[in-house]
Amino acid sequence: MITRHTCKNGLRIVYEHIPSVRSAAVGIWIGTGSRDESQENNGISHFIEHMLFKGTKERSARRIAEKFDRIGGHVNAFTSKEYTCYYAKVLDNHAKHALEVLADMFFNSVYDKDELEKEKNVVLEEIKMYEDTPDDIVHDLLGEAVYGNHPLGYPILGTESTLKSFSSEGLKKYVYEMYRPEDVVVSVAGNISEDFIKEVEALFGSYTASAEEKRTNELPEFNYTHLSRKKETEQAHLCLGYDGLPIGHEDTYSLIVMNNVLGGSMSSRLFQDVREDKGLAYSVFSYHSAHRDSGLLTIYAGTGADQLDALYETIQSTTAKLKADGLTDDELHSSKEQLKGNLVLGLESTNARMSRNGKNELMLRRHRSMDEMIEKIDQVSQDSVKRIADQILGGRFASSVISPQGEKVSV
Repeated sequence: MITRHTCKNGLRIVYEHIPSVRSAAVGIWIGTGSRDESQENNGISHFIEHMLFKGTKERSARRIAEKFDRIGGHVNAFTSKEYTCYYAKVLDNHAKHALEVLADMFFNSVYDKDELEKEKNVVLEEIKMYEDTPDDIVHDLLGEAVYGNHPLGYPILGTESTLKSFSSEGLKKYVYEMYRPEDVVVSVAGNISEDFIKEVEALFGSYTASAEEKRTNELPEFNYTHLSRKKETEQAHLCLGYDGLPIGHEDTYSLIVMNNVLGGSMSSRLFQDVREDKGLAYSVFSYHSAHRDSGLLTIYAGTGADQLDALYETIQSTTAKLKADGLTDDELHSSKEQLKGNLVLGLESTNARMSRNGKNELMLRRHRSMDEMIEKIDQVSQDSVKRIADQILGGRFASSVISPQGEKVSV
């Protein structure tokens, strides 16, 4: 059972007691990411994530790391398009210590100027590493093709030029403006008592931040653009992007059932058509990204540069057949059972429960039980999948290609 509590400053706490484990996971979820940035400060959310590990008024970066090593736990963070998360997983008897260190990082990070300059170089190397991975950056290129100058099209890591502009004062100002209590959720899951909520509230329940309204982004327009980049690679990397559904949409379960059959597993149609039948790719898959007001269904595959047209034509044939004929009864049943299995097995860890609850509270402000989610999957029908396939796969699409020649797909 999930317990929700709202502090007097607007910060929300979600707690799930799991008595069958000996661990606890604590996460601080902040409703800001690269989507809230401008072209001038792109990457600042991700850079702040790095700097919160670089020392507080009482702890150095080394002491923060040693604190978790000594209690047999781990601490980490990530930044996405629409939120940032700092989290720790520890033995249940160390949960209070983990919470205190996370709070110290959250409130007392010093953004030391020397550490800041060193971390700029670290993130620059992260950007370079990303650039050396064409099967990753082709997805960023698709975001640019789909969203253009809208912040959803910005890279989460930022750029070398924006990175150079960051200062201690600028980071502190951004945190003050964007880490507002009403946009923060502390999620806790594990073998700890409900009294732990009081510990969270004592640390997080009274802080204040900027009273100004956050910059709100306009509804993104889906651009059906085709972009390419020339890069010395062994393969051509292709992404196709289709207009999807926002987070929490009533047709989400029909979409995930459809996507699972399309490219979500080794038995999917794309895997069988592209890899098993024609041997055109080692890696081929599809996935859906849901944002608060939009969504993107992506198909990815990598192949030899001379096989790019054949790969594209095979993918088009696969999507056209799914749209025209829908799913077979066996595919519908198998996809549902696979998704239910993944759902149940994927939530067996405290970290997974903490993540699900934190994201749901932050983005949806509601929580469904396991039984409710399984019921939603069971309610998916041939008709609902066919309707979603017609809606998403029946129209235009965007594309991105990274290849030795820099060619676009022949649309």
